[in-house]
Amino acid sequence: MNLYRAVRAVADSGGEGPVDWTAAGTAARAGTDAGDLALSTADRRAYAADVGEARDAIREASGLAFDVPATVQVQDRHHWIDANLPTFRRLLAPLEGRTGLAPSLARSANTASMAVTLGFLANNVLGQYDPVLLADGDHQLYFIHPNIEAVAGTLAVDRDRFRRWIVFHEVAHAAEFGAAPWLTEHLEGLVREVVAALAAGSLDRDALRALDVTMTAVEGYAELLMDAAFDREHADLRERLDAKRRATGPIAALLRRLIGLGLKRRQYERGKAFFDAIAAARSTEAAGAVWERPEHLPTDAELDEPERWLARVA
Repeated sequence: MNLYRAVRAVADSGGEGPVDWTAAGTAARAGTDAGDLALSTADRRAYAADVGEARDAIREASGLAFDVPATVQVQDRHHWIDANLPTFRRLLAPLEGRTGLAPSLARSANTASMAVTLGFLANNVLGQYDPVLLADGDHQLYFIHPNIEAVAGTLAVDRDRFRRWIVFHEVAHAAEFGAAPWLTEHLEGLVREVVAALAAGSLDRDALRALDVTMTAVEGYAELLMDAAFDREHADLRERLDAKRRATGPIAALLRRLIGLGLKRRQYERGKAFFDAIAAARSTEAAGAVWERPEHLPTDAELDEPERWLARVA
């Protein structure tokens, strides 16, 4: 890490928009330890084997027809920043013209905030299935090896079992997007509506609610598939990881709240309860009907009353 370089990059930020994206990336990388990416041959084979076996097990448990991206990346934290910086820039593009008063000061503050966000996430993301929103290109699947190794050590759990658990979760997301070709476009539309409203100085609560419902379905269904397909005991992994997140210091807790990671945890829990109820009433395979068309997504009310979704869809 080079904190002086990070501060210097923010101080020297320029351009016309509210964020100097080049400076944000430079500052995020300078303020973040890349981590060790010295993979052994056994490590590389283990990632590849876990991805292939997760795909097969999830196909069988879900009945969904999908595949994983042809190339699976194992990254360090700097690679994650470089991969996600363009996504943040695309998502926030409608705000580019909004600099307000004292644009240079606002730009420095925004650039610093983005650098801190990218650095924090780079230190905490374990794996990511990326549908590449708002851009042409193939979906991506990657794992942040230094974070997986570090968290497995902190939790004092078997590293191979922990890595496999993370792989299964991300492949479950690949199943959703692979089974629902419309899902990427649906999310893109909602994100555009939310950001366009922010650019106009308002808040589109309906679009925000729809986005939250969609992501709750995405996260909850992935949890259902994890429970159905993962071939090893994993309740302790979820409990220990949740306990670790709850035990973070006040600054990390504040960042999690500001970035919305607390909301993501709620999406996991609420979505899992919904799909557990559907699977109990019918089957895991029947729950996959949610991905047949956008109209099959649950409503906000149906998430808390799964029987209403069953009556309407199944």
